[in-house]
Amino acid sequence: KYVLEEGVPVPFLQDLGVMTQDGKIVHAKFDKFRQINRFLEFIEDILPELDKGRELTILDFGCGKSYLTFAMYYYLHELKEYDIRIIGLDLKKDVIRHCNELSEKYGYEKLRFLEGDIADYTGVNKVDMVVTLHACDTATDYALAKAVGWDAKVILSVPCCQHELNRQIKNEMLEPVLRYGILKERMSALITDAVRADLLESKGYDTQILEFIDMEHTPKNLLIRAVRTGKRSDQGKVEKMLAALNIHPTLDRLLNEKEQEGSVR
Repeated sequence: KYVLEEGVPVPFLQDLGVMTQDGKIVHAKFDKFRQINRFLEFIEDILPELDKGRELTILDFGCGKSYLTFAMYYYLHELKEYDIRIIGLDLKKDVIRHCNELSEKYGYEKLRFLEGDIADYTGVNKVDMVVTLHACDTATDYALAKAVGWDAKVILSVPCCQHELNRQIKNEMLEPVLRYGILKERMSALITDAVRADLLESKGYDTQILEFIDMEHTPKNLLIRAVRTGKRSDQGKVEKMLAALNIHPTLDRLLNEKEQEGSVR
């Protein structure tokens, strides 16, 4: 049973080419329809963490064509009646313009799209939920660091193109594995996301790594879901692993710099 049901016309799905005018799913877009519903299931799971008594601010970094951004607004605002403001951020000017046109067409007054970079965005002071889907390589780290800095209650991240650690990782004991390029690449990607999850836990988040959609549809199928609890885990084990593998992840640097700045103040 899907969150958005087939046979029930949804305007943004029709304009994005996923659904016909009578509510049927376009055959070639059925994987996209499943992906949207899977994402909404993750949203559904964290609803108890969101305050329904006030306006909530949600940021979607690297929103692209915004299938999931529109789905999130439609689900939370139209179906669940949350008072939400969603800001979509992306570097592609034409995509941002088109998304804003669609938002105005549907009367989604609190859904706006802006052209901008994840690392430099300072448009809000408080954010309740941060979403980052397929932000490439360290762009994911900048989004996660921003989320932690805002004390975001919920973080949903589907990382992409984890190249950084592949260039750094070095360990004599693991050399029989790391000498094979494809294995080194996959291992580096998994370690990247494990470290991200552990670093979030060290900053007070309860973190899970979940399968976003089936591997047969895309290899970029892991989702990091983090909910702020305020309870910090011990970062010592993570630091030992970083030293053993000779890796220096961007997220570790960003979060520790932020901590140090806070302690100086």
